[in-house]
Amino acid sequence: MTQTSPATSAPAAPSTWQVLPAPVPDALDHPDAWALHGAEVVSREVDVDTYGHEDLAFTAQYLWARLQEQEYARRLRLVAVPTGITHPTAADVVGSASVVLPRHSNQHVAHVSVTVRPSARRRGAGTALLLAAEELALADRRTTVILESEHGSEPAPDRPGVLEPASGAGRIAADDPGAALCLRHGYALEQAARYSVLDLPVAPDRLPALHDAAAARAGEDYRLVSWQDHAPDRWVDGWAHLETRMSTDEPQAGLDLEEDPWDAARLRRYEADIAASGHGYLLVAAEHVHSGALAGFTMVQFQLDRPGPVFQEDTIVVAEHRGHRLGMLMKTDLLRRLPAVRPGAGRVHTWNAEENAFMLGINVALGFRPAGVAGEWQKRLGSAPGGARAAAPSSAR
Repeated sequence: MTQTSPATSAPAAPSTWQVLPAPVPDALDHPDAWALHGAEVVSREVDVDTYGHEDLAFTAQYLWARLQEQEYARRLRLVAVPTGITHPTAADVVGSASVVLPRHSNQHVAHVSVTVRPSARRRGAGTALLLAAEELALADRRTTVILESEHGSEPAPDRPGVLEPASGAGRIAADDPGAALCLRHGYALEQAARYSVLDLPVAPDRLPALHDAAAARAGEDYRLVSWQDHAPDRWVDGWAHLETRMSTDEPQAGLDLEEDPWDAARLRRYEADIAASGHGYLLVAAEHVHSGALAGFTMVQFQLDRPGPVFQEDTIVVAEHRGHRLGMLMKTDLLRRLPAVRPGAGRVHTWNAEENAFMLGINVALGFRPAGVAGEWQKRLGSAPGGARAAAPSSAR
């Protein structure tokens, strides 16, 4: 059934754009899918401009599948088109925004991202989309907006106009389009995440040495288990527990986030959403032999009709099982299994908080190279701007 939410506008935005909610038809070949197809084009153009490739671009199928899942969060997709167009098409979409409003936890938070075609930047489309997203957040009584930005490189520390997050780790150029939009609207830069890429195949002598050293440290107290696309029933509750711990154990800097509980039903829905997006997944977990509990896991997703890119999802080792090199053990095992699952895989993409030195160390040892930075910005609605600051000269650090 097609959603018929009323159009959302942002009259305060100094632009020539109107912001509309993306309809969600039953199928992508329906005329009402124009907004999702347009958002895909925007995503591709932005990623080529930012990174020089389309590996990370959202497909219309992925966007459509995410909007189907409304149980655990209210999800909306907004698009900006020129004012005065009454029957827009995909070609009219100049920008897109995602708004995610969690339903069962963190009900004070709205998660937002905004992308605008490079050719339409600095003409008000980003502002119109962001104001419309904030309007939705306020209407849903959200008090905190967390906004993501993407950047193709990390600037040198002595470059003028460099921003450091409140966490003190990582840097972003203030004049990048995403950063400029956030600063203009009073967002504070709370965290920077390093975007890294691992080119495949990994050097043949690297994985065995790293895996064997990690296995020797873990000893006989742990064993690895793995599955693809559907978790065996015996592991679902343990996996759900680990996903819950991701929301508390992962570095969050100053982001206003609380525990996000997972259970078996939510995990099964997650698996269904992955399949509906046209993706598959591969997961490796470490079982604590004595207790039978899962001590950690690592997981990747991949688009079934595109063999090249692989996307690292969550990786965690819970605090009580750290110190046994389980992170390296699981990641090397996954990379050894990956060629059989995705023979044409050419790259693994991952993101890690810059203050997460342990996980970054594992990735560097595996051969990941820095490829960009993602910013996590925060604004408490109705509050004054602040938080991001210019980096001190390198001699003062």
